[in-house]
Amino acid sequence: MRVVSVNVSLPKTVVAGGHEVRTGIFKEPVAGPVAVRRLNLAGDAQADLSVHGGLNKAVYAYPAEHYPTWAAETGRAFPFGQFGENLTTEGLLEDAVRIGDIYRFGTAVLEVAQPRMPCYKLAVRMNDPGFPKRFMKSGRTGFYLRVVEEGEVAAGDTIEAVSRAAGNLTVRELWHLCYFDDGHADLARDVLAHYTTLGPEWRRPLEQRVMGE
Repeated sequence: MRVVSVNVSLPKTVVAGGHEVRTGIFKEPVAGPVAVRRLNLAGDAQADLSVHGGLNKAVYAYPAEHYPTWAAETGRAFPFGQFGENLTTEGLLEDAVRIGDIYRFGTAVLEVAQPRMPCYKLAVRMNDPGFPKRFMKSGRTGFYLRVVEEGEVAAGDTIEAVSRAAGNLTVRELWHLCYFDDGHADLARDVLAHYTTLGPEWRRPLEQRVMGE
């Protein structure tokens, strides 16, 4: 497992659909070691802290393995960072990575917190209003990471497993449970009780499942 690319961007204002949008999604690869801080990477920031950023969304990772698939499906070749990720990774796929797994990226230690829920700014980045729904439906969501220990990370760094989560819930299983599964209220209740890093966009559908049983 390794880091393929490290990507950052400070918020900028772009015009989309005739409106100005402030966003930090236009990540670009950077060379050399980058400091991983408690809330972001050096040279990176989130524009709207009401829905982005925070301790459990400090760093966003996206598998490099998905890039050829998106290229084939869209007919477009994309540079790393296209999906707004800070870390483009190799060997960490959503169907194997568990919520709560802890990995060392370079000298930084990061914990898997939750899948990524795309917003309209991904549509701006892709110049495609329908892309966020397509992205979500694909299950190729990538995942957010919480910083356990600050450090440095660079392209080419090895990713090492530090500890596996006590539970067995993978990123992909959580995605499927929340948005493509109409049952399993008991499992939804268990996830709510044991996975405290989940944001409201993931807790809400589980809470509705439990209330409606």
